[in-house]
Amino acid sequence: MSGEKEIRWVGSAYYDLLAFPEDPRRSAGFQLGKVQVGLDPDDWKPFDDVGPGTKEIRIREASGIYRVMYVAKFEEAVYVLHCFQKKTQATSKQDKVIAEARYRAVVNARKGQK
Repeated sequence: MSGEKEIRWVGSAYYDLLAFPEDPRRSAGFQLGKVQVGLDPDDWKPFDDVGPGTKEIRIREASGIYRVMYVAKFEEAVYVLHCFQKKTQATSKQDKVIAEARYRAVVNARKGQK
């Protein structure tokens, strides 16, 4: 095995990331590449409110502030839960609810595979 985890996009996360402007989109891709090989992104924080092991990549660009929530604790893949642009200092309740629902979906799908 190459040691690089597959990225699995949950819900609309992939299309949400594609909607980012070019610079933040490239930055998010680069940071996810680091996560795939077991490294930490340059700017991140834990986001256990969503689910244990969830982390948030923080991207600040001239066009705005962007977030990519993911969980990499599972051995088979990095699951990208939610990609969004922040409009306020705090993460909105709606963004948390989306990420939490997708986290639960990943956990439930993994249970079904065993």
